[in-house]
Amino acid sequence: MMNELPLAYLPCEFRVKWVTLPWEAEQAYRLRRAVFCEEQGIFAHDDRDAVDERAQLLVALSCLAGLPDQVIGTVRIHHEGDGLWFGSRLAVDPAWRSHARLGITLIRLAVASAGALGCRVFRAHVQSQNVPLFERLDWHVLQQETLLGRPHHLMQADLASYPPCHNPPA
Repeated sequence: MMNELPLAYLPCEFRVKWVTLPWEAEQAYRLRRAVFCEEQGIFAHDDRDAVDERAQLLVALSCLAGLPDQVIGTVRIHHEGDGLWFGSRLAVDPAWRSHARLGITLIRLAVASAGALGCRVFRAHVQSQNVPLFERLDWHVLQQETLLGRPHHLMQADLASYPPCHNPPA
């Protein structure tokens, strides 16, 4: 019977990839503002900075009928020179945080795609509450620090745990 079908649609397919379309970037920046400005109050109006001009955005997308529908997670990566790469601004929409694999998959693609581009060291400044997640993913703490008035840990990925991904846009 038609009236017995659920009205709320829950996607069963997700894609994690590099941003290749303008709407993906727009939604990724909107998600970052929602998380880092509105939810966490780290930034007043916008979290974008000079790193965004040279960073590569990655997104987690929910799919509707097999086609990408909306950005529900994001992270950025950037090269600092001499094989050193950083990941930053990892954000997952609060409605999707129960799908822990989204954040994990974003982290994995960030490191693996940098690895395919010559990364020899991959680091991130991780908020303290997220350190256990990164440790489970073969990262280790280099030092504790305070960034933007909040406790963070400078962490480094064990690149042996992240085979290079040579086609991250797909």
